[in-house]
Amino acid sequence: MHKILIIEDDPIMGDMLSMYLQEEGYLVQQAHTGIEGLRLLAVYAPDIILLDLMLPDWDGVRLCTEMRRRSDVPIMVVSMKTEVSERVEALKAGADDYLCKPFSMHELTARIYAMIRRSKTLSAERTTFIPDEGATASSLPPAAEVVMDPQKRTVEVRGERVETTFSEFELLRMFVSQPGRVFSREDLINAIRGDESFVTDRAIDVHIVNLRRKIERNAKDPQFIRTVWGVGYKYMLPEV
Repeated sequence: MHKILIIEDDPIMGDMLSMYLQEEGYLVQQAHTGIEGLRLLAVYAPDIILLDLMLPDWDGVRLCTEMRRRSDVPIMVVSMKTEVSERVEALKAGADDYLCKPFSMHELTARIYAMIRRSKTLSAERTTFIPDEGATASSLPPAAEVVMDPQKRTVEVRGERVETTFSEFELLRMFVSQPGRVFSREDLINAIRGDESFVTDRAIDVHIVNLRRKIERNAKDPQFIRTVWGVGYKYMLPEV
């Protein structure tokens, strides 16, 4: 059974979500504060986190950043805040999805299912670019700069470990598996959410910006993740 951690300061809302999700077959734990949420993240090891942004002891966006620093577990923000700027800030902080209250329970469970399915059905094949023996990080050709291990969900860029969110990892894995192919935003949305859930084009663009900051030598002049205007993005292996 998959485990869900709900971080919600409203006990009525938390109990309602817990009861519904338990009836859907999930194991559920609740935290009413950010501190308790961080503790349960470590000891409960959830498969997904539902995070309210309005907590008594932590700013929700800051808590999201801290949880992402500690874990790559998928995070879905569930909040009364409906402004686009709030959604963008949450995504930049490491959230993988954002659902505004009030919402349909059917939509919530569809999004949870899609996120867990994507995180639990990863390919066991190792997708890597391996440098020649004796090569140093500074001498690596561009094609050898990014190394991914889908099974361990790790990314190394020029020999240094890089932390990615669930969505960032899935996007990068898709890019690396098919260099040169142009992916539309719809392709990328389906890659990280599946057909059951809705994610805006803006969310994809935010994830791409964050990925470029992590893997490009110069995010303003990207050599790996290229924009194909009017279509989407493609991943290129720069010529040596």
